[in-house]
Amino acid sequence: MHKDIQFRPVTNDDMGLLLQIYASTRELELQQTDWSDEQKQMFVAMQFNAQHSFYMEYYSDASFEIILHSGIPAGRLYLLRSPKELLIVDITLLPAFRGLGIGSEILGNLMREAAETGRALMIHVERFNPALRLYTRLGFQLIEDRGVYLYMGWNIGGDQPNG
Repeated sequence: MHKDIQFRPVTNDDMGLLLQIYASTRELELQQTDWSDEQKQMFVAMQFNAQHSFYMEYYSDASFEIILHSGIPAGRLYLLRSPKELLIVDITLLPAFRGLGIGSEILGNLMREAAETGRALMIHVERFNPALRLYTRLGFQLIEDRGVYLYMGWNIGGDQPNG
């Protein structure tokens, strides 16, 4: 891993940061509404709490980590390791850290781990997420269209090219 990228476990003190990271993924969508700033904040908080509760309940064995770049919180990585696959439950970078190669480096390391251990690397991606282009470029393949989300995988059956 690049020396400027580190990880640390999420703690209860990170809830404000996690809300900020989540809110950054909804900014473009919310710009299209005529809601007040207060309504937008309430909506985002409600959605974040629902997502966070869901992740904690259904992915309780996952690692929940803060991505640090040069010691500064840059995003979150939620990863579930199972015998057959690595499932990226969520990977999100704050806007200031997007486009710097951080996500590509993290994904590259996860791809190496998957290849070295004979596992697939899986992710759910919203179909309008700009990161979808990155996943496709790295060789992720569509496994299933799940409506809002596309379920994608890399190293399915261990026959993917090196990323």
